[in-house]
Amino acid sequence: MTAATADGPAPPPIVTALYLRTKTLHVEAERTGVIRDLLRGEATREGYVLLLRNLLPAYQALEQGLARHRGSPGLGSLVDYGLDRASAIEADLVALCGTHWSQSIPLLTAGDFYAKRIVKAAEGDGTRLIAHAYTRYLGDLSGGQILQRLLARSLDLQPSELSFYDFSRFPDLEALKADYRQALDNAGTLAADPQTVIEEGAIAFSLNIDLSCAVKAMLSSGPIAAVAEQ
Repeated sequence: MTAATADGPAPPPIVTALYLRTKTLHVEAERTGVIRDLLRGEATREGYVLLLRNLLPAYQALEQGLARHRGSPGLGSLVDYGLDRASAIEADLVALCGTHWSQSIPLLTAGDFYAKRIVKAAEGDGTRLIAHAYTRYLGDLSGGQILQRLLARSLDLQPSELSFYDFSRFPDLEALKADYRQALDNAGTLAADPQTVIEEGAIAFSLNIDLSCAVKAMLSSGPIAAVAEQ
């Protein structure tokens, strides 16, 4: 329960505020672009590979940005969870399309722009990274687990091609989500300008929508590369 202050009710925890600010965008993200196709079981392996390749720089930027702020009281606790996904995405790309994936699968403007925005968010005290950690990691721990099962069924992907969603080293995923959510809230209480973090969450979702649509548009323009045959 949120405590009241002399000036009225205290603001909600940062995770709640981010959820409320991005709720409509979240629904839009699920209904547009390649994400819509993935959730409906209508995506191709090529589309999934293109999405993964373009998410990778965002994760690299997020993980490098958080690592830079490892000494921060708030952000440092997020780093300690070890939720990094970049190496897992790289492993999946190798499994899906071979070791030369970086030469055969294009980095789209939308993917590059997304990563650069996260680099920008890491500037200063880095607290805007809270929004990107919320968007990416809590998403991976929640909807990502549903997506993993859909991909295994609709695209016949094997566990070695879905390590992006593998958090098996954590014995209790629900407990992990609750703990990480609390860590985000704790980091939010230390943010000098929480509203900036909340608005960064809206930007993060918008960038995801843009990327999803860009991937879909690229696919409609013709084949992009040879995906390894299974």
